Amino acid sequence: MSMIKHNLLLAMGFCLLNLASFSLEAQEIKAVQLYSQDELIKLINENTHLDRVVVDRCQLNRDIEARAQVLKVPAYQFLWGDMLAWGVCVKADPERGLGFMRDAAAQGLPAALEQLGRYRSSGILLQQDKAKAVVYFREASALGLIKAQVQLAELFLEGYGSPYDYEDAYHWLYSTVTDDKELHEHITSLRTNLEALMHPKVVASAKRRVD
Repeated sequence: MSMIKHNLLLAMGFCLLNLASFSLEAQEIKAVQLYSQDELIKLINENTHLDRVVVDRCQLNRDIEARAQVLKVPAYQFLWGDMLAWGVCVKADPERGLGFMRDAAAQGLPAALEQLGRYRSSGILLQQDKAKAVVYFREASALGLIKAQVQLAELFLEGYGSPYDYEDAYHWLYSTVTDDKELHEHITSLRTNLEALMHPKVVASAKRRVD
């Protein structure tokens, strides 16, 4: 084989390798697109948002931060806050992370309200304050978040909160639709126990609001 042909073959091989590399990079970029608002909220509600950031190899940090800090999109404020709180793909800064979660909660993001309530109830990151947790859970419950409604009822049964709010809590539990058998049974138990603390007329009123 002549030297010219040899060099041409090498050049062609090099070009093919470059094209293959470019194709792989293009596929990688395509696979790591920024999450839509609906997609991110779904991930948050499934509690898989931090896992998704890790799976995406932390490539979207700057975009996430910009949407949280500059555009102030609630779902991204929550995501960025959670990343900071637990040091996922960034240096841990719990205080700053909680600040972003509070911003998301102030804009009415149910998941942010529920998480702050859970942290207050359990004493995670924040000092335990179940009375304050009731406030967060009640707001998230009014926005339709089932896990907040469940935790609110649990706190009511522990003696926290006001009996004047039992009707709303019962109403939310009675309205719940779920195909999760274990959750369904737990909600039924909570509703039964809550009903024992309520006047029959209040129970009937809560049910009528559904029917």
